[in-house]
Amino acid sequence: MIYTCYEMIRDCREDRAEGWRYFITHYVPVIRRLAAHYAKEDHGLPERVLQAIRQPQSSLFASLEPAPERWFVAELRQMLVAQIDIPTPPVAIGLEELAALQPLTLLEKQAVWMETMGYGPAETGAMLRSSPATVEKVRARAAELLRAATPAWRSTILADNGLALGRQAAAGRGADCLSAKVFLEVIEGRATWRGREDLERHTGSCWHCIDHFCRMAETVEVLRGLRPLAGGEAAPFQRLLGVEEKRKGWKAIFGG
Repeated sequence: MIYTCYEMIRDCREDRAEGWRYFITHYVPVIRRLAAHYAKEDHGLPERVLQAIRQPQSSLFASLEPAPERWFVAELRQMLVAQIDIPTPPVAIGLEELAALQPLTLLEKQAVWMETMGYGPAETGAMLRSSPATVEKVRARAAELLRAATPAWRSTILADNGLALGRQAAAGRGADCLSAKVFLEVIEGRATWRGREDLERHTGSCWHCIDHFCRMAETVEVLRGLRPLAGGEAAPFQRLLGVEEKRKGWKAIFGG
């Protein structure tokens, strides 16, 4: 019998130990990979994320979307970055300054936004199916647009403000914003011309959806090649969340 992401979400929502154990085995590797990218010096981040998810008020298991695993990992990513303290950048900017990037196409804005997410040209190119050289060229153009529109500027201004910009964009969802399903259809090459045109039109002025689109592309890459925890690797996390398996009888006595 195959245990699906749908079933895991249902079981964790109902606080069943088997759901939590499956989550630990299959998604702690996701948390580790994301933590290594966004806060590699914060060694306690994975444990804090797990504890936050275990709280009754956590919304991680509140919904079932189409393509649940990719949606779920994108939401898990949001919970992780919410646990990171944002340092004060040398030069602070907000989404209003990014209005200077209006002349860029949707793909170009994605290439720029992934700089706020900490991805270099090679990683960004792989996620957007573009060449690193093209990404570098787009970012150079974006830098000139921002330099002309901001009173203070530095070459790392987007990366320095990345987490803050991401939180602003995520909080800016509007009534017309698009679902994860729309972005995944584009990423997987299943979108219609009409759907693609609607997406391009909407994202012309919506950083929330550009951020969401980039997060879905990131999710596909994050899941690539990940392996579940093996052997006793899951045990410390099971103890942390109070869902360790109870051994019975002679196995408990003799450690079998």
